[in-house]
Amino acid sequence: MLELVIVSTLNGVLYGMLLFLMASGLTLIFSMMGVLNFAHASFYMLGAFFGYQISRFTGFWVALVAAPVLVGGLGALVERYGLRNVHRHGHVPELLFTFGLAYVIEEVVQMVWGKLPVDYRAPAILDFPAFTIFGTNYPAYKLFMLVISVAIFLCLLAALTRTRVGLIIQAALTHPNMVAMLGHDVPKVFMLVFGVGTGLAAVAGVIAGPALVTQANMAGLLGPILFVVVVVGGLGSLTGAFAASLLIGLVQTFAISLDVSAASLFQALGIAAAPSGGVLGDLWNVTIAQIGPIIPYILLVLVLIARPTGLLGNREA
Repeated sequence: MLELVIVSTLNGVLYGMLLFLMASGLTLIFSMMGVLNFAHASFYMLGAFFGYQISRFTGFWVALVAAPVLVGGLGALVERYGLRNVHRHGHVPELLFTFGLAYVIEEVVQMVWGKLPVDYRAPAILDFPAFTIFGTNYPAYKLFMLVISVAIFLCLLAALTRTRVGLIIQAALTHPNMVAMLGHDVPKVFMLVFGVGTGLAAVAGVIAGPALVTQANMAGLLGPILFVVVVVGGLGSLTGAFAASLLIGLVQTFAISLDVSAASLFQALGIAAAPSGGVLGDLWNVTIAQIGPIIPYILLVLVLIARPTGLLGNREA
């Protein structure tokens, strides 16, 4: 049991921090522009494939820097020549634009790299067990992923709260007209935030690609859960996105590791009562691990019922 708790906690925190790398950029973009970018997970996928392609020629460490820069630059161009022109027509055209962009990116990835998973591996220098817990080896690369994620979170927090650029961004989130009157180029700030947001998603793709499966449908696998994180944390709240990422990462990781059903629980308590059959009988024997993938969405519904603005959101956001 202790081994299960420790390993699941480490994996849950790691998964949560990867979610935060993507959710942080999406949250900033929504806060400033009011756009829920449906293509955000596609930039995460581009980061993984760009990292794979660059690492084949220059190695993983160059790819770790170059891929997010390329994807971030691509994201800035999308904002400058796409979203900025669509923005004047309202939110519905923006949603349709990003929704269509996600399909375009997925089709391009399939044309270039195919539909099968690519052989994206962790660097050899990190291909060893970092430590052993109760006979279970914990890979050094996973520990590296966790350290990188935490470091980026701390740097992002410091940049937003301690630097002049961060103060301008925070001001533009709530009072863009006032920031423009003070002489700052708000459209350029928008482009910067969109580029940095997509770059953060690409960082998550580069470091998660070797640990997870790098394939053309990886954006669709993480896209829905990403919006759950943003809504549960509170639209526009960076700290809320961080808290929701860790919460969902831990809840889902522990859920899929628990092979417990209502039938087994009552049996352990010495209670023999059970439905005779049919739908209730099937539900009686469903384990927590089987419903693990839908638990975040159940959490989303409960949070929206109890607190529609999210855990740390507010009505102004």
